[in-house]
Amino acid sequence: MDEEERFKPEPGVRAQKSREEIIRHSWSSLKGDETLTLKEKLERLLALAREVKKPRPESIQAPKDELETASSKISEFKVFENSFTPDFAFGKFQVASGLKIKGDVLALLSHDLNFQKLDLSTALFLDLETTGLSGGVGVIPFLVGLAFFDGENFAVRQFFLGEPAAEETMITELDRFFQSLSFRSVISFNGKSFDLPILETRFTLYRLPFPLSDLPHLDFIFPARHLWKHKHESCRLCHLAQQVLGADRGEDIPSSEVPLRYFSYLRTGNFSLVEPVLEHNQQDLLSLLGIIIAAAEIVSVGVDSEEVDTLDLVGMARILESAGETRRSFELLEKALVRGVPMPLSIGVKKKLAWHWKRSQDWEKAVAVWEELAPLGKLFCFRELAMYYEHRRRDYDRAREIAREGLSLAQGLSRTYEHDFKRRLERLEIKRQKTKIKSGVE
Repeated sequence: MDEEERFKPEPGVRAQKSREEIIRHSWSSLKGDETLTLKEKLERLLALAREVKKPRPESIQAPKDELETASSKISEFKVFENSFTPDFAFGKFQVASGLKIKGDVLALLSHDLNFQKLDLSTALFLDLETTGLSGGVGVIPFLVGLAFFDGENFAVRQFFLGEPAAEETMITELDRFFQSLSFRSVISFNGKSFDLPILETRFTLYRLPFPLSDLPHLDFIFPARHLWKHKHESCRLCHLAQQVLGADRGEDIPSSEVPLRYFSYLRTGNFSLVEPVLEHNQQDLLSLLGIIIAAAEIVSVGVDSEEVDTLDLVGMARILESAGETRRSFELLEKALVRGVPMPLSIGVKKKLAWHWKRSQDWEKAVAVWEELAPLGKLFCFRELAMYYEHRRRDYDRAREIAREGLSLAQGLSRTYEHDFKRRLERLEIKRQKTKIKSGVE
């Protein structure tokens, strides 16, 4: 071995020295620049240090699969685009149906009157995939899924963060995107408590105003629960897509797997690990559009139509009740009850109707429900009947009989009802004695 070969540094050592020399030289230049503050000098030096990355020493070999896929890693961020034509069907519904939904339907579903003058043609559909599922400043949205109507087509834009260090660039591009298309409303699924707060936090970190914060927002998780919680086992978006739309999401990945796939991608550079995440996100956006179309169909069709499922009548009644339209809500519950509501849902429907009839002083209907449900051991029925006979009919003997039966059932089951029936019996006994004395005097 000759002298030159003997003292030739290893590639990794040479790279490390070169990196240190670049940083040292840069600091010497910055230190003499009197136009910059110390803070600005340090910030520039840190930025340079991030750019001059330490190469992998040749003596450390990456696994074969990592070497084969390293070239597929996205260096900063990338926007993926897709578009679905009006006749594209996701389950039972076509994309074109979304543009037929009227503003009054959206206003009813969202409880926001601002939607009355809007439709989905100017709406932004939003769904994030993040590094965590709990929220907070430390959670990064590495995939921002956006969808909107581009003419008659349903366009999907997915902003993917290939490197966390490029987040500021991605947020800046998102800001440009939001400003350029001038959306007038936001559509999400659990976006009020998760997606929008996370995205707004990232905008704040980079000192940008969040352009979506003041827009009318339809967070469809709430109307979805009103419409379908009593009908389907789960109200998660993927399950509703399968159960309500009949869409096939059999190959979809679970949401809990999403952060792990992204971290594996960052470690290996294997983009195929996150390709299913992009597909999952796109299907969520299509599912969101689909279930809104399904809900609008339930709301829009006449309630007297035989096409409306009885359980959908109950769901529609809950939507109306949550919007403050109680009279129409109870009308629908009555229609559903006439058609036949399965147990145990019928108990809740009858209880709600009896409460409504009590407030309306339609005592005949209310008492009929309480007497029907009392044999099933429903304690509220005994309480309501005891109050009815005590205060409305002044039949203290009948009220005492019902209260005793209620007390017998309540013992060991409900201390609240037990206490109520005991006090009621004491009061009824006093009233009975006063009535006897009064009758005797007369």
